[in-house]
Amino acid sequence: MATAPAQLKNPTGLERNAIGTVAEALNAILADSYALYIKTKNFHWHVSGPHFRDYHLMLDEQATQILGTTDAIAERVRKIGATTLRSIGHIARLQRIGDNDTEFVSAKDMLSELHRDNLALVESLREAKEIVDAAGDNGTSGILDDWTDQAEERAWFLFETGRGA
Repeated sequence: MATAPAQLKNPTGLERNAIGTVAEALNAILADSYALYIKTKNFHWHVSGPHFRDYHLMLDEQATQILGTTDAIAERVRKIGATTLRSIGHIARLQRIGDNDTEFVSAKDMLSELHRDNLALVESLREAKEIVDAAGDNGTSGILDDWTDQAEERAWFLFETGRGA
């Protein structure tokens, strides 16, 4: 007979309500990060045209960077004493960045869509920053600054690259 799971301990000293609010914001960002990662890889795999090599390499670099944040986001949720995503279905329920299952997307449209998606992620990161600052979660606050800078840089590269597409 299985026993009930042990209650999560709060190793950070954050208030219980703050933990829930911070975890909710971070889990949504995590779901969006996975959605953005998959879309970026999708476009990396399917990009075509005269700038194929440059776009292909840039999108792969960006996908790698996005995937690199996912473990840190999930571990931050666990560090504050909450639970994080458990499945693709859970991601689908929380993601705010839409999928793109279109069979053909022009390179210019790919860059434009990813630019908008990265800016949407920046906005979510900024909203989360307000939440974690209000909760007194300094550890998460500092990390959010790094993730925001990365997403802003991706958006910038996509914007500038798309100008020539």
